[in-house]
Amino acid sequence: MDKESIINQVLLGDVRIRVADIPDHNIQSIITSPPYFGHRQYAGEDVSEKEIGRENSLDLYIENICTCFEAIKPKLRDDGTLWLNLGDTYRNKELLGVPWRVAFALKEKGWILRSDIIWKKPNAMPSSVKSRPTTDHEYIFLFSKTKDYYYNADAIREPHVTFTEKSKMRGGRNHLGKKNGTPERGKNSGNQNLHDGRWDQAFHPKGRNKRTVWEIPLGKFRGAHFAVYPESLVETCLLASTQKDDVIFDPFTGSGTTGVVALKYQRKFIGCELVKYYQEMAQKRIDAIVVQPRLF
Repeated sequence: MDKESIINQVLLGDVRIRVADIPDHNIQSIITSPPYFGHRQYAGEDVSEKEIGRENSLDLYIENICTCFEAIKPKLRDDGTLWLNLGDTYRNKELLGVPWRVAFALKEKGWILRSDIIWKKPNAMPSSVKSRPTTDHEYIFLFSKTKDYYYNADAIREPHVTFTEKSKMRGGRNHLGKKNGTPERGKNSGNQNLHDGRWDQAFHPKGRNKRTVWEIPLGKFRGAHFAVYPESLVETCLLASTQKDDVIFDPFTGSGTTGVVALKYQRKFIGCELVKYYQEMAQKRIDAIVVQPRLF
């Protein structure tokens, strides 16, 4: 396939094979959530032996995940990134630590782990478990291919908290505008704004740097028989790591949420999905967005 023929297409099949259709150094960011180990069977019997997540052992699952991303790596630009969302698994009343074991395995393969993010789900499914806390979080790992990668911190800044009612600082907003009302020693010594009691002037005007705990509700999509990861989660990853017309790739496309968000923000998208039912569902969602500019 040529470079343009696969843009905004969801390739059907095993990503380890279909990735050959993508030109090298073409993808700016991979944003994806692979099937979790031992959670749900998505594929029918015809492709079940190829399905990630149905392995007989955790070691084989980790090996298969690494094989997928090693196959994709040449397709990623040198300044590209990988955002990987993974949940954990319990077996015989023991937490396996799947996300971190995958992360360490990818590090061994040469991927650079730049950040671990906690995705806190305020609408997580309730649990009847009585021997441990109910799980309401998953992990998102930010990997880069090289140390010189594209990252736009300004695009995802958060509102400042220090001088609001949410401040946990001793004295709260009473520090603002008062001589000696802000920390003037240690790491902040020598900052003239602080000596004038204007700590706010030392803050970035667009907000504080994004924190590593993201509270985002689970997403829903009619037709998908499972909770999908939310568009706002994809938006944060996309805005931080890409620019207009960049190519986003999701090797485990599922219902197509990554592609939908990519097109909404004027990025290009390539997907891959093993299961024909979900490949067709995702392609229909993407096609519906592609044709909108022609209608209006």
